Amino acid sequence: MLEFTIGDRVCFHAEGHGLVEGMLTRYNRKTVTVVADGGRQWNVSPSLLRRVGSFETAETDPSNVIRRK
Repeated sequence: MLEFTIGDRVCFHAEGHGLVEGMLTRYNRKTVTVVADGGRQWNVSPSLLRRVGSFETAETDPSNVIRRK
């Protein structure tokens, strides 16, 4: 949790919702609050968070993968 600060842009995978991006607005030892770009508030475990842009492009958008022949 020490790697994040309030105001950071973060993302996480939510089951049934896919990749959720938003801003970290509050954190405790067990949960953090992320306000998603759509305005929805999520309380999640800090271990699920990644900084925006830290996911592999192939995971989030397979159309950007170029295969070598």
